[in-house]
Amino acid sequence: MEINEILVICMFASFVLFLFSGIPVAFVLAGIGVIFAGIGYFADMYLDATTGLDYLTLGIVVNRIYKIMDNWVLVALPMFIFMGLMLDKSGVAERLMLSMQRVFGKLHGGLAITVTLLGMILAAATGIIGASVVLLGLMSLPIMLKQGYNKPLALGTICGAGTLGILIPPSIMLVIMADQLSLSVGDLFMGAVFPGLLLGSLYVIYIVLIGFFKPTLVPLSSNQPPMEWALVWDLVKAIIPPLTLVFAVLGSVFSGIATPTEASGVGALGALALAAVNKKLNTSVFIEVLRSTFNNTAYIFAIILGATCFALVMRELGGDELIESAFSSLNVGDYETIFIILAVVFLLGFVLDWIEITLIILPLLAPIISGLSLDVNGYGSVDNPQLVWFVMLVAVTLQTSFLTPPVGFALFYLKGVCPPDVTLMDLYKGVIPFIIIQVVALLIILFNPSLVTWLPAMAY
Repeated sequence: MEINEILVICMFASFVLFLFSGIPVAFVLAGIGVIFAGIGYFADMYLDATTGLDYLTLGIVVNRIYKIMDNWVLVALPMFIFMGLMLDKSGVAERLMLSMQRVFGKLHGGLAITVTLLGMILAAATGIIGASVVLLGLMSLPIMLKQGYNKPLALGTICGAGTLGILIPPSIMLVIMADQLSLSVGDLFMGAVFPGLLLGSLYVIYIVLIGFFKPTLVPLSSNQPPMEWALVWDLVKAIIPPLTLVFAVLGSVFSGIATPTEASGVGALGALALAAVNKKLNTSVFIEVLRSTFNNTAYIFAIILGATCFALVMRELGGDELIESAFSSLNVGDYETIFIILAVVFLLGFVLDWIEITLIILPLLAPIISGLSLDVNGYGSVDNPQLVWFVMLVAVTLQTSFLTPPVGFALFYLKGVCPPDVTLMDLYKGVIPFIIIQVVALLIILFNPSLVTWLPAMAY
């Protein structure tokens, strides 16, 4: 092996090793990048190697960082985070939960269906998985357990519904993916609509089947009020404000009226208005949401800056060529290549957050995907439809890794707000059916690319 290949492998190995050291990921990424730039420089100076690294490499990093901080697309991140956190405080979710529960309470599994539908709405309104899972857990888990729901089923429903935020737009992950791969944010937002609805619909179908074949797992409430049109009207009134906000944000992007960055500002202002209308907005809430927004934004941008340094050194060493040659040496077909890549992303999801995978792994894999001859139909309107479709596959795969034991992030988000008698084994049992559903959805999207590319093409 050449010295560049050895250094690339050592960089990956060092990154994985230091992840378990407790050092913040941003510092690990940046530190390893700087250290290996130095190693390459001294290898060229004193070992007659030809790594191509020198002090100018780190100078290029400075220019890259400037470009990142000058990127208007990424301005949408703090705005969408603020929108999600403010909606969390606005009381909209609690009102929706109560109204939906009254309407669907006459169905076996009606409460679980309520949680799933609420998860879909929260996903479209917040895009923040941790906030959605915790909010759904706090609101619905005590009610579901009190009503006699099967504990693993209740926990699995909450985890599955809460993780929809990674896929359903306006997902902050899709914003970062679009920036890293030079894709249109609007294409990714529109491309994610049908996959997100597909996944949510499969959840609902599963719960309905459970209610039909095993009603004892999802019993009815003993004090459910009789079904009246007044309850339906209450639900309509509860659902109109958040849906109006979602349509204002996504509709302005889809129609071309506003850029995603401008639409994120509309969403932040709309979330403020909803909190004020529901009389949940005061100085302490506003300061708390601002502080959480700053913390989350700083966390994401610190990782972006660290990953920029890491990825630049990796590419200077020929990391993307090494990965391309490794896949080409496998001598497998195009779909087999896709399967292998998704399997690697899935396994990486056990140890890496989606941010690191998006910033480091995805740009390295993009040239491989672009080189495949899968003939994904972009209907003459979508730029690079093959890559847009692949991003959706990665998003669904990462969502699956959020649920997969033993280290699925959603499991630990929910465990933190569960009663003491809820064990990790209950969580593991509960998410298994939803992982299977996600794999089914992934296969449907894999063999039906039009689910991703049709809507953005028709919009244009």
